[in-house]
Amino acid sequence: MKIYHFIGIKGTGMSALAQILADSGEQVQGSDIEKYIFTQDALEGKNIPILPFSEDNIKEGLTIIAGNAFKDDHEEIKKAKELGLPFYRYHEFLGEWINQYTSIAVTGAHGKTSTTGLLAHVLDQACPISYLIGDGTGKGAEDSEYYVFEACEYRRHFLAYKPDYAIMTNIDFDHPDYFKDIDDVFDSFQQMADNVKKGIVACGDDEYLQAIQAKVPVLYYGLNDTNDFCAKNIQIDEEGTTFDVFVRNNYYDTFQIKAYGNHNILNALAVITICHYEGFTASQIKEIVSFKGVKRRFSEKQFGNQILIDDYAHHPKEVDATIEAARKKYPEKEIVAIFQPHTYSRTKTFMNEFSEALSQADAVYLCDIFGSARESQANLSINDLKQLIEQSELLDLDNIHLLENHQNSVLVFMGAGDIQKYQEAYEKRLK
Repeated sequence: MKIYHFIGIKGTGMSALAQILADSGEQVQGSDIEKYIFTQDALEGKNIPILPFSEDNIKEGLTIIAGNAFKDDHEEIKKAKELGLPFYRYHEFLGEWINQYTSIAVTGAHGKTSTTGLLAHVLDQACPISYLIGDGTGKGAEDSEYYVFEACEYRRHFLAYKPDYAIMTNIDFDHPDYFKDIDDVFDSFQQMADNVKKGIVACGDDEYLQAIQAKVPVLYYGLNDTNDFCAKNIQIDEEGTTFDVFVRNNYYDTFQIKAYGNHNILNALAVITICHYEGFTASQIKEIVSFKGVKRRFSEKQFGNQILIDDYAHHPKEVDATIEAARKKYPEKEIVAIFQPHTYSRTKTFMNEFSEALSQADAVYLCDIFGSARESQANLSINDLKQLIEQSELLDLDNIHLLENHQNSVLVFMGAGDIQKYQEAYEKRLK
């Protein structure tokens, strides 16, 4: 029997793909570093073996799927190539696997994971589906009708996919270690649009997405009246956000989400649009109200009179959206931002934008920059950002007690590195 071996199985996309193959009846194993990573919980729950990296793991009969973080000089990749084993990079394998289903790729600079999770949740209530979410969650069903997956633009990896549909949430300049500028990013999304076989659902409030040329129908959603699907009459209360949806200016139905902020309304609109197009009923689509969110996206805990929020925000627009959501949900409370920049190149490129976004909070704490394996340390430190934000303070594990000064507040821990260690250290103090 064929055995799939994942090199770097604890990566979020890799973990999800491994789970999908296992659920689909395939035999799966993988290898990774021995340090605990949250994605391994789901793998262990499905009895998928996780081995420490070693060239001895690589044997005849394996089909290799390698994570994109690992170069060709990795010991397991070298051994696999020596043995001439079937070898795929993550995005190459995914590009072939999706062809057996009606595939829906979710892409964009921001909002991919939340939108993929929301769409998977709604479809999963209505029919057998498989899905791959960028928070490490994956599910396969052998009789799947749909395959919903997150498609990342980094290094143009999403060009390996030829999906039936694509949801495009926005186009923005990110990954400055790879993309030259916003035009380079736009070019990659235009190439992606050319790969789509049946239709594109795009945010019409985004000026770059308005400029996409496509050979397939494009349905636009957004808050502006000019969109095909538009949200109006937005109401916010302690239960969440309610809004009316108009389809080409005709009232369609009223929907509720248990979330706050315009970005969450837009994510919901994307899901409503694709489901409407595929013939799902309004009552089926209203399952969006029971969606509990994805990992590390506005994940909340309460300790006494403090609310602690863990969020993956690592781009200025995401920081801005997360603070806006906290402000809308807790209008009476002080909002405290605890931010760890992710990669030197991103921090340097968006220094002023980060300072503007973080300044929306009532108090700001900054943690050391989390570097990437792909870059050496730039001539830059967290102090450079601190100088741009009035009355911001540096936070490390030794002075985590400073957060106790913010009683009856919302503490928002944001970042794509290891910001969780700061939250964990603070929670330990509180217990």
